[in-house]
Amino acid sequence: MAHNERSRHITQGVARSPNRAMYYALGYERADFDKPMIGIANGHSTITPCNAGLQPLADAAVAAIKAAGANPQVFGTPTISDGMSMGTEGMKYSLVSREVIADCVETAVQGQWMDGVLVLGGCDKNMPGGMIGILRANVPAIYVYGGTIKPGHWKGQSLSVVSAFEAVGAFMAGRMSEEDFEGIERNACPSTGSCGGMYTANTMSSSFEALGMSLLYSSNMANPDREKLESAAQSATALVEAVKAGITPRKIVTRQSIENAVALIMATGGSTNAVLHYLAIAHAAEVEWTLDDFERVRRNVPVLCDLKPSGRYMAVDLHRAGGVPQVLKILLNAGLLHGDCLTITGRTIAEELAAVPDEPRADQDVIRPYRTPIYREGHLAVLKGNLAEGGAVAKISGLKSPVMTGPARVFEDEQSAMDAILSDRIRPGDILVLRYLGPKGGPGMPEMLAPTSAIIGRGLGDSVGLITDGRFSGGTWGMVVGHVTPEAFEGGTIALVQEGDRIVIDAHRQLLQLDVGEEELARRRSQWHQPEPRYKRGVLAKFAALARPATEGAVTG
Repeated sequence: MAHNERSRHITQGVARSPNRAMYYALGYERADFDKPMIGIANGHSTITPCNAGLQPLADAAVAAIKAAGANPQVFGTPTISDGMSMGTEGMKYSLVSREVIADCVETAVQGQWMDGVLVLGGCDKNMPGGMIGILRANVPAIYVYGGTIKPGHWKGQSLSVVSAFEAVGAFMAGRMSEEDFEGIERNACPSTGSCGGMYTANTMSSSFEALGMSLLYSSNMANPDREKLESAAQSATALVEAVKAGITPRKIVTRQSIENAVALIMATGGSTNAVLHYLAIAHAAEVEWTLDDFERVRRNVPVLCDLKPSGRYMAVDLHRAGGVPQVLKILLNAGLLHGDCLTITGRTIAEELAAVPDEPRADQDVIRPYRTPIYREGHLAVLKGNLAEGGAVAKISGLKSPVMTGPARVFEDEQSAMDAILSDRIRPGDILVLRYLGPKGGPGMPEMLAPTSAIIGRGLGDSVGLITDGRFSGGTWGMVVGHVTPEAFEGGTIALVQEGDRIVIDAHRQLLQLDVGEEELARRRSQWHQPEPRYKRGVLAKFAALARPATEGAVTG
């Protein structure tokens, strides 16, 4: 149904049906039935600082929508705190929540036949979940990010939640005092807002500016700051105009605009999770996009921003230095951005960037000029080989060398790996293999921030590798390779690895190889049996039954 047909259905159909009685109960007047109905998918939750500051933004959006001559209708979406569930069974619900959020947005928008929707979220899966729901519904929409947390501070050091995870490894290794451990833990998260480095939440929100689905400058504001309130109101006003103009998400989210978003992710050193999520977003938009496309973009786009986890600065520092628009302008001038892509404002991305300076300011070093990048190529490398025939994703920023060969140390779950790291049973040169943690095997493809942070905290970040069919937190860095496909639960080669086998990780050759002969692998495969599912009822069982491989975004529909 075309958008104008949809609007006539609401303004005429509802106005001439008994359903209008229920709208009167909500405070409607007769004239309100001629106004667009705008949904606000509100991810407010007191379960996590990422989402605890969203309600004022929702209130600002409600007021702006009314002022623009439309009727706001608020509904809720859930969130799972990745940081709080990390290292627990609860982390298995994190990726699942992306699908639940998408279902919530689609269900409410389509079930109530809304004219447009503003999705408001904070924690990691809020962004891709909301965007997938937006693309399924395909009514005019805008994404409003809740904003980043402010940096914590301890003895002159800027902190984020990842600092606390890394402190565990350092403290257990005797490399940190109890005073510093407690000081970091107490001061790492000083305000509301999402994790403060270029981790998954800030990666996805930043990419939405490049995608054209969020207003420029909106993604790296701090949640407690007044400018975030003002940005939420401006976003709501822009959405009402998009409804009037009939600008729908699938007019904005195209192969070219996804390429813009991925270029921005590479330039800012973003999270490996962005690979998984953009495969899912492309699927929802019915746009052709594969792992090979990420590798194609990576080879052309340099890393321009010195941001945590592998760099020095936080998202608020990027904002002060010129923000995502400054990075996009550099990419545009270098011919690495499709400037003719439409944005939610009705203008092209090139038109939106017209007033942005061509070069980053000289008084900052968060954003590098194109001629002097941090790395000449992007940091998210796609690896393939007999250990990942379908592909795997490596994050290679911050490493002295993206090449490692070593003996496999095999673990069937995260906790046993964590115990080995903290008890000094992992040595330089070892390559940890954490398996049965994929979309079906986990189920839910949990993140491995606890073991990777413990490795960093113990000073082994450059000398120990870790591969998994699970995922990594956006705060992870080091010699890590995730999203290994096929996963162990599906009989992938990762299920056949034995203690001491020689593994090669080589980002230069895009290789993830198990040095075991084909005859021996065939023998092991003949003896392998798929384990029983860990969950047989509930949402995790549903996800395990429906989820596609990580190379297809682990989508369920």
